[in-house]
Amino acid sequence: MRESVWAVFIVSIGIVSIAFVYFFQSMTNTDEHNYHLLKETTEAAMYDAFDLAAYRIDLTIRIDGEKFVENFIRRFAENASLSRTYVVKIYDVHEQPPKVSLQVASTEQARVGEVMDFDIINRLDAILETPY
Repeated sequence: MRESVWAVFIVSIGIVSIAFVYFFQSMTNTDEHNYHLLKETTEAAMYDAFDLAAYRIDLTIRIDGEKFVENFIRRFAENASLSRTYVVKIYDVHEQPPKVSLQVASTEQARVGEVMDFDIINRLDAILETPY
C-alpha cells in the first residue's frame, strides 16, 4: 500500500510539472514571437518609408511618417497570429533623423483552476541605420 501511494504521488508531481512547463513555454513563445515580429516589421517598414527623393537632392536621411505607419500596420497584420488580440501603440515617429517608438501588447490566458490573464508587452525604440 505504501508503494502505491508513492507511485500516485510521483505521477501527480509529473503531471503538475508538465503543466507548468507547458504554461511557461506558451508564455515564452508568445513573447518571443511578438518581439521578433515587432523588430522585423519595424525595420522593414522603416526601409519602405525611406524618402529617396530627399536623399537624392541633398543626402538627407529621413522617412515619411504616414508611410511608415501604413506599412507597419499592414506588415504586422499579415504576420500576426490570428488567435490573439493585439494592441499596437505608436508613440513617436521622428522623420529626421529616422526614429520610431512602438509598443505591442497581447494577452495570454492560463487556466489553472481559474482563468488568469497575463499581459505581454513588448516595447521597441528603433533608429534607422544606413551606411553613409
